[in-house]
Amino acid sequence: MYTQRLPSLADIAPDQWNSLVQDHNPFLCHEFLFALERHQCLGPGTGWLPWHILCRDQDGQLVGAAPMYLKTNSYGEFVFDWSWAEAYRCHNLPYYPKLVSAIPFTPATGERLLLYPSDNHDAAKAIIQHALEDTRRHQFSSLHWLFPTEQNIDILLEQGLLRRLGCQFHWHNRGYRDFHDFLDNLSAKKRKNIKRERRLVQQAGLELQLLEGTQVSESQWHALHGFYRSTFQRLGGIPTLTLSFFLDVATLLGDQVILVLAQRGNRPVAGAISFRSEHTLYGRHWGSNAEYDSLHFEACYYQGIIYCISHGLRAFEPGAQGEHKVYRGFLPTLTQSAHWILHPGFREAIADFLQRETLAIRNYAYEWLQHTPYREEKQD
Repeated sequence: MYTQRLPSLADIAPDQWNSLVQDHNPFLCHEFLFALERHQCLGPGTGWLPWHILCRDQDGQLVGAAPMYLKTNSYGEFVFDWSWAEAYRCHNLPYYPKLVSAIPFTPATGERLLLYPSDNHDAAKAIIQHALEDTRRHQFSSLHWLFPTEQNIDILLEQGLLRRLGCQFHWHNRGYRDFHDFLDNLSAKKRKNIKRERRLVQQAGLELQLLEGTQVSESQWHALHGFYRSTFQRLGGIPTLTLSFFLDVATLLGDQVILVLAQRGNRPVAGAISFRSEHTLYGRHWGSNAEYDSLHFEACYYQGIIYCISHGLRAFEPGAQGEHKVYRGFLPTLTQSAHWILHPGFREAIADFLQRETLAIRNYAYEWLQHTPYREEKQD
């Protein structure tokens, strides 16, 4: 068994890489990740440089891989370590570059150790050890695995990485027949509020279309990309995903790209972009050209729930942050990451910080569980 670094996904056939991907996860497939490279979403200007790791058996058969990047900033990770970088700066030490296994600009839980078979512990250990050796050899400050699965995190902790918890708000399908059945499971107050929000969208004269990637015209993609850019510009962020990237993944992934387009008359005014695996819907991007009361909730949450119910999906992850999601049926869900720090002193300090932060995150999730919108349900 041997490992190698892959500087670009251009150097591996899509079917080989995809043979390791479970649940048809859209963010892990070769088409999505290579589109990021090909359409200038990654590179020195964004701080993401491909550093993928492959593992092959003695016959040369691919048995493992990790999507990995050399990072020169912490942008687009959604596991926030700005304070760690600042602490390094205060001690005149460089925090960047660092190695990160993640999906760029995507805070969605999924496999970060792609393995065949899925319980190939030896391949997982070989990949982790390769990444650790790269970190030591090049004197990178640290190594990070972001939003791995429970199975992945267990292996990472065995290899000496530190666990960090986060919290998002996810929706789970409890076998609902339709959206009305979902509403019937909510408390009267929450049910009434959702109905009011949906009514406000209708009264504004807005029409919503739910489309799959190949159903969207190029002119509609121009509008959607404009909405995407406007959100980042309004919030002071950087819209790194290019129009050509979206056009490409819409063609390559087809019905795994789910879009909600809001129109007033024949004019698009807002849009939401999501992706789906076999069992989960992932809400990713939203934007509009004006403020419309409750349209964000309708396009980003309620239409997604309707889609999940009608297509039998088990879960809906609408992105990072947002306590307001609780009142609309999304409950706090712990996420995880794993971290290895080269500097012994900082490793000890960060381990101490994570111990205290973990308790705070667990308390935060518990407190929000007490605000469940579901009737006659007590969270323990």
